[in-house]
Amino acid sequence: MTIAITGATGHLGRLAIAALKARGAQPIALARDPARAADLNVETRAFDYTSADPAALAGVSTLVLISSNDFNDRAGQHRHVIAAARAAGVRRLVYTSILKGDASPMLLAQDHIATEAAIRASGLPATILRNGWYTENYTGALAAALQHGAIIGAAGEGRVNSAARKDYAEAIAVTALDDAHTGKTFELAGDVAHSGADFAAAVTRAAGTPVAYVPMSQADYAQALIGFGLPEGFAQVLADSDARASEGALADESRSLSRLIGRPTTPIAETIAAAL
Repeated sequence: MTIAITGATGHLGRLAIAALKARGAQPIALARDPARAADLNVETRAFDYTSADPAALAGVSTLVLISSNDFNDRAGQHRHVIAAARAAGVRRLVYTSILKGDASPMLLAQDHIATEAAIRASGLPATILRNGWYTENYTGALAAALQHGAIIGAAGEGRVNSAARKDYAEAIAVTALDDAHTGKTFELAGDVAHSGADFAAAVTRAAGTPVAYVPMSQADYAQALIGFGLPEGFAQVLADSDARASEGALADESRSLSRLIGRPTTPIAETIAAAL
């Protein structure tokens, strides 16, 4: 079995490569700039979502399509990759989608819904990993939170079952290595739900500095993100995601992720401590 991973130099891609290597596999790293993947110590091939040359997938039996982080026609980029996989004779796709898939009310879900539909239309056998929120989505702003003593958001009292990126990376490794997962869709999320206030309290305990959760309206949160320098479109998508979290869009108590990887998901306190 030859496994290749798109976006191999991204946060999730690097962890997925490491998880596969830990299980004895030697995956192929697909990256727009192969030089950035030199430290991964695996075979590396140039591959771009926008052009998706089938030649780069020669000999690949399982292709892990990690969703693009470029929001410029992301679904279109994914369709290019799917077409290249078909042309190259790839036997199976593993795709990192979003929690709840076509039942998700989040704007962010639209590209994933379109991609899942494109995979079905392609006829390629696939495993769909519907990933919940990464805890690192929150820890990335810890410096500002500690500076101002506040974590802002539009999730209100909504609860989120986030997990660490390394947990989702292990799910990629487990499913990519076992063809028995072909045709399955997994709803993946952390074992324990937390609210914004819970997360702020965990930061307070870990840092020894008081940090409070400050709830905002979706519109005010979007404006705050724009004020921090985020492009307006992306800020609106993130604010929508947070607001939909208040309605349960990022909650999932199935524990499918921990069952799949054979251990409990990483507690938020551990991810916070690592970030600090």
